[in-house]
Amino acid sequence: MSNSQIPLPAHDQLREAARDAWIYALPLIEMAMTRANRGGFGGEINTFGHMRDLADHKMRAVTTPNNDTLYTSAQIDLSGGPVTITLPAAGERYLSLALMDAYTNNFAILGTRTTGPDGGTFSLVGPTDAAEGPNVVRAPTNHVWALARILVDGAPDLEAARAIQSGFSLQGPEVAQPKAYARRSAPWNEYFASVDELMAANPPPVTDLALLRKVSALGLGTGDFQADRFSAEEAAAIEAGVAEARVAVRRGGGGANWIDGWFYPRADLGDFGQSYAYRAGVALAGLAALPPVEAMYMRGRGERGGIYDGHKPWRLHFPADRMPAVNSFWSLSLYEATSDGQFFFADNALGRYSIGDRTSGLTYNEDGSLDIWISHERPGGERDANWLPAPPAPFALFMRAYLPKPALLDGSYRLPPVTLLEQE
Repeated sequence: MSNSQIPLPAHDQLREAARDAWIYALPLIEMAMTRANRGGFGGEINTFGHMRDLADHKMRAVTTPNNDTLYTSAQIDLSGGPVTITLPAAGERYLSLALMDAYTNNFAILGTRTTGPDGGTFSLVGPTDAAEGPNVVRAPTNHVWALARILVDGAPDLEAARAIQSGFSLQGPEVAQPKAYARRSAPWNEYFASVDELMAANPPPVTDLALLRKVSALGLGTGDFQADRFSAEEAAAIEAGVAEARVAVRRGGGGANWIDGWFYPRADLGDFGQSYAYRAGVALAGLAALPPVEAMYMRGRGERGGIYDGHKPWRLHFPADRMPAVNSFWSLSLYEATSDGQFFFADNALGRYSIGDRTSGLTYNEDGSLDIWISHERPGGERDANWLPAPPAPFALFMRAYLPKPALLDGSYRLPPVTLLEQE
């Protein structure tokens, strides 16, 4: 059936279809924007690019970057055939290569936890390619984002981390460079035209069929989207549905899971299944998040909606027997909040964007406990060693725990709350 033959439902049904389709497709749009961004995680297709320095306040390529690892990234197009990926040996250093499909699902992670410390060579094949031999990884979509994280243990370790980073390689066929697609801020007709092309290039899984049937009136995924076939009234209904979707995504789709002042990730983070609203919310505020088994991301509750007041002083106190339960490392990162729901490091005189178990000069109390001081004004004295500078503006706190222990994964370990410090 052609697009022109698709019967249109009532306007309220069309509005709901537009809302659900906009949310469903947002990860496709965010991934396409990242793929085309040559100044960030984009670049030449089927080629690894390296970020040789840790992320700082100038890095705006992706929301909520970390300041703990070097990034190595490749935007892969499997439509021309398989590619071969070589991982370097990392020894005891944490290393991971996340392979994400066009819908932001981590369908495989190679590295420390899964393939071991010795590296290896792997064949990445598309959804319809024949695959033979060992070390084959099949991608659900032709568009894949491969994102590596290589731990840096302080400034003296940077050159050694870079040397390992240089050991990544990728061989594959030449393919066309990515075109520019609409952004999430685009009008509905441009947005859905791009979604149509992206879905045609990366067909959804059969397990999404129920949702796809609900939004079928829009005619997406055929490569022949026609916005002008809708009447003015129908276009208004679509526009209203998109407006609802924008508000819903900003609110997040995961529901409240605040425990002792922290928001804990859902079990389906990073491999979302049919949790489309949650997937869209993460694409907006935490694109490329790893699954909990690889890394746990906890967000501080703050005073309202996970946001803290930068004009106030805060403290995070870890009793000696309640340090983060990890097998690799942990860090607390601070981000300024933008008006569109994204988070980036804030410039500060100390040049410190995160603090954690590898922070140089970190001091512990006599009883083995640890205090982290979070404020815009310098806390002064011995507290300066454990100071995480904040902007005089709204900010968010994210705790990262890499290779979490079972106690953190199953909830028997919980982080202590961030508390407001009484003015002294």
